[in-house]
Amino acid sequence: MPYFTRLILLLFCLVALVESRKLKKRRWTGQLEVPKPSHLYKKNLDMTKIRKGKPQPLLRLEDHDFTMRPAFGGPAIPVGVDVQVESLDSISEVDMDFTMTLYLRHYWKDDRLAFPSTSNKSMTFDGRLVKKIWVPDVFFVHSKRSFTHDTTTDNIMLRVFPDGHVLYSMRITVTAMCNMDFSHFPLDSQTCSLELESYAYTDEDLMLYWKNGDESLKTDEKISLSQFLIQKFHTTSRLAFYSSTGWYNRLYINFTLRRHIFFFLLQTYFPATLMVMLSWVSFWIDRRAVPARVSLGITTVLTMSTIITGVNAAMPRVSYIKAVDIYLWVSFVFVFLSVLEYAAVNYLTTVQERKERKLREKLPCMCGMLHSRTMMLDGSYSESDTNSLAGYPRSHILTEEGQDKTVAHLALSNESNSSRKKGLLKGQMGLRIFQNTHAIDKYSRLIFPASYIFFNLIYWSVFS
Repeated sequence: MPYFTRLILLLFCLVALVESRKLKKRRWTGQLEVPKPSHLYKKNLDMTKIRKGKPQPLLRLEDHDFTMRPAFGGPAIPVGVDVQVESLDSISEVDMDFTMTLYLRHYWKDDRLAFPSTSNKSMTFDGRLVKKIWVPDVFFVHSKRSFTHDTTTDNIMLRVFPDGHVLYSMRITVTAMCNMDFSHFPLDSQTCSLELESYAYTDEDLMLYWKNGDESLKTDEKISLSQFLIQKFHTTSRLAFYSSTGWYNRLYINFTLRRHIFFFLLQTYFPATLMVMLSWVSFWIDRRAVPARVSLGITTVLTMSTIITGVNAAMPRVSYIKAVDIYLWVSFVFVFLSVLEYAAVNYLTTVQERKERKLREKLPCMCGMLHSRTMMLDGSYSESDTNSLAGYPRSHILTEEGQDKTVAHLALSNESNSSRKKGLLKGQMGLRIFQNTHAIDKYSRLIFPASYIFFNLIYWSVFS
């Protein structure tokens, strides 16, 4: 065998030996590659899980200084505003404020946030980006308390468009002051305003305006209040001047409220009117029934005092007279006058009885005349006085003349007296209340109701 052939055969054996050792090693370590069926390679790969490299940010925030407003040093940047009122939570007359929940949105353009994009129409972010860029510093003028909702996260949204336009929206609840006029309470209407203004930037740096005019303010149709009817929502704007800092653009959200009157009719006006009418009942009670008339008058006076105290407890302590005060105090005066009316009747009745007692003491004593009636007749008595003696027996009429006067003693026997009582029993029982009525009571039955009705006509025509 030639030398060259043996060398080739030796090399082939060495290669075969090496390959056999590698195969044994793979089998021992479990790394032997078993060929798979060809149909398993047809599964599509998830391209979203393939990392092509570190993504490049579209907003290059590190390249700009966002502590300054857009176009710093140039003209004022316009910032449009629109508001959607979600609810009017409460209106307090005592504190003179209202609480409102709303969506506040700002629109402006910042070229530093522009980004090139062919697929994305806009990019939306949450409140974490707001701390890294410039946003308008709008605050609520005359607000007492306000906060941004943070459940389950901060209710803040930031939307950036490729050309640099920005939409900044947040959900806020604010309690603001409202100067109310209660001169016509509870027949009043109140106009309150929520005012928005930039805190740091004057009108030379930032120009606030309503983005769509009156259409910039939208309200939920389900908004309702227990005591008020919402009549109108509208927007206005004007400049506000501060002597130390300058002129600022101020936006106003105005709304007009009309108070519901039915609640106060049931709780205030009707009870007061009934108390006044109840005080008139004493005019039909016998003037000699002192406990009944006095207790009725005192009860109505105390009830009116309670009504007045209850109404004023729920109202602010204003220094002017309200419409409800006029009605309640006039009603209180009517009730108080009814008590004074009985005091006058009782006094005049006492004076009259004292005079009659003195007059009877001057007349001669007619002893033995049972159930006698004495009449003082002078010489010029009329025919009606004479006719009043008709029906009495002639023998029962005794006369005494002296000093141009005739004293007629009408002696009634027991029989005639009893028969007369039986004949007039029903009529006397029906007219007893009128026979024991003073003249002041008769006039009061007409004057008091007529005066109170006249007052009500004037009151409701003026304040309604």
